[in-house]
Amino acid sequence: MNKKALRKDMSAKKAAMTKTQIERASLRLANRLFETQAYQNAQSVYCYVSFNQEVDTSPILRRAWRDGKRVAVPKCYGKEMRFIWIENMNELAPGFYGIPEPVADAPVAQDERALIIMPGLAFDREGHRVGYGGGYYDRYLEQQPNHPTVALCFDFQMLERLNVDAYDIPVDFVIVDQGEAEAST
Repeated sequence: MNKKALRKDMSAKKAAMTKTQIERASLRLANRLFETQAYQNAQSVYCYVSFNQEVDTSPILRRAWRDGKRVAVPKCYGKEMRFIWIENMNELAPGFYGIPEPVADAPVAQDERALIIMPGLAFDREGHRVGYGGGYYDRYLEQQPNHPTVALCFDFQMLERLNVDAYDIPVDFVIVDQGEAEAST
């Protein structure tokens, strides 16, 4: 399946999820993230702000602040993306494509070992991802290659293999929600 068709398919599957399904899966994924060494060792977290039925990152942002971590979220400037430090969710407003982003343009985050939590529509076991088509994270990681990276996804977003391009940069690992049964194991 080409990327355009895959994006359409994944967007439709996400749109079919209820708010409750998204909230429950997002909490399970956040709790699994908090158990990882990557999260525990991070002094800073760069995290997307969820939008349009994505895995909800608000529990991650709130927990990172409680854990004493610095938090930065992306802001787009044309084709460039920068991470801006924020201290609470009140510092966000709808921005590029209506996605919540920092109102301020500074301070720009500069922790080259910060854990980056990346969005995406589809993933494979090798960490390849299909994003929304803008290439923002790939360009950022090409310039800032030392960041540990993780993606969180609903079970239907994990595919056996993705067709990727040479410029696509895989994430270090993907945490997949396995549904309600996972919570009881």
